[in-house]
Amino acid sequence: MGRVITAASAVRRTYERVATQFESGVQLLERRYTPLGRFAPGPFEGWGFLWQPAVLGFVALTSILAGASFTNSPFKLNMVNTWFFGEPSASQVGTPSVTKFILSVVLVYGGLLLLMRVWLRLAEIMKLHAGVALKKLWWMLALWSVPMIVAPPLFSRDVFSYAAQGEMTSYHLSPYLYGPYTLGSSPFVPPVDQLWINSPAPYGPLFLFLDGSIDKLARHHVLSTVVGLRLLEVLAVALIGYGVTLLAKGLGRDPGEAFILSAMNPLVLLTLIGGAHNDAIMAGFLVVGLALAVQRHPVWALFFCSVATAIKAPAAIGLAFVAWNWLGPRATLRQKIRPFLIGGVVAGATLGVSTLLAGFGFGWVKNLLSNGTVRSWAAPATGIGMAIADFLHAVGLDSITVSSVLSVTRFIGLFAAACFSIWLLWHSSERGWVRSLGLSLILFVELGPVVQPWYLAWGLVVLAASYQGREHFWLLLLSITGPFIGIPGGRELLSGLVHSNPLLIALAVAILGGVLLLPMGRWTQWSWAEEELEPAT
Repeated sequence: MGRVITAASAVRRTYERVATQFESGVQLLERRYTPLGRFAPGPFEGWGFLWQPAVLGFVALTSILAGASFTNSPFKLNMVNTWFFGEPSASQVGTPSVTKFILSVVLVYGGLLLLMRVWLRLAEIMKLHAGVALKKLWWMLALWSVPMIVAPPLFSRDVFSYAAQGEMTSYHLSPYLYGPYTLGSSPFVPPVDQLWINSPAPYGPLFLFLDGSIDKLARHHVLSTVVGLRLLEVLAVALIGYGVTLLAKGLGRDPGEAFILSAMNPLVLLTLIGGAHNDAIMAGFLVVGLALAVQRHPVWALFFCSVATAIKAPAAIGLAFVAWNWLGPRATLRQKIRPFLIGGVVAGATLGVSTLLAGFGFGWVKNLLSNGTVRSWAAPATGIGMAIADFLHAVGLDSITVSSVLSVTRFIGLFAAACFSIWLLWHSSERGWVRSLGLSLILFVELGPVVQPWYLAWGLVVLAASYQGREHFWLLLLSITGPFIGIPGGRELLSGLVHSNPLLIALAVAILGGVLLLPMGRWTQWSWAEEELEPAT
């Protein structure tokens, strides 16, 4: 045991040293090679500048909307009658324009780069200067949300799977037993990604109930159902903003900073609103539950966490942390049994009612690992497994299949996540239990079989109100790099540029470089502490 503790301490020291050097290197590059260094930080002059990042963020998101609206944009589904604009017509013939294709990708990537820069500077300002009026941030969120509400479903076709599952639910076809292909010649089937066409749903019964209800309200119309689901996610993001501000106040943190780091996070705007993923609903109910727990309303906290679990299963981790910390740090292990029993009753009742509403039993539990069919290098447990399998095949061990290797590496990843989470739970009273929960959710994503950018939002919205020290840096890093995980268009952009006019290549590079280096205004000076930056000469 002593050797394990010594090894763990050595790993911790190495991490601190490497992380410190990495963070310092990033800050040095920002100071020397970006326009941020042109402004010497002076005394903070109040929040009158907020209109500038509000407008810049809106421009960035509108650029993404414009780029994704081209008929042959790689960022959305290009199929007839799947959105109000930008889709090919049934009679369209001919080869799509390469110039329009590249313009689409440049507009989207340029908008992404500008959005990340604006949000990053705004987040740093909020860290240094507390006290912004939340009303101003709510208006900014509303402004930034408009392009994502108008845009077609971005970066993912999952919302079309939701719509098909809602159609199945409304006709009492169990999504826990069958995939959308069961609908046959229904117009709900063609937009569904072929990867999931025969896959049963892993979502909780409450989501299926909401999904089916929206489909009925939409009178079984595909596009209307998709719009209804998008609006549901918009409301869920608003719930995230409300819950995280309550949570921050309960923890004695600045609610304005937590709001910027969560509801206005680019990852949230792009994947939870733009992609219309149901993770927003889960995260919204979860943070409200955590806020109620911090404010000493444990039963209601367990209820909201149970509702979140009835949307997606990972929220059940929140139930464990709330129950464990119900009685405070001085409670004995025996005393903590009672909160877990109460939590089990509350969760059982909530899931039971949700199951009755949906009407399909608990089949979703066995479907939770259905996304394991996806093989992505973005997931370390999967990437390492594929690398090992390739090496084994290279040395002649062809009898060992990729699937068998992945089953081992993915099990190790989930086992490691579970072990780390149990350790975080055990030490949550001294480390901060909300913060420990956020880290646990991130661990299950990063060490799980598939890493999707919207999964990262689970833990990031929790850490937005509870991070400590260097976790702020990693929170920002995950938030600005997460949207680029698996984003389409990069490979197509390079291929298109290689076969395009050299002048077009130069123009595309110049636009993206200009967006990356363009000064955003004097307001950015307040994102640096005065002692961190020498006055401009």
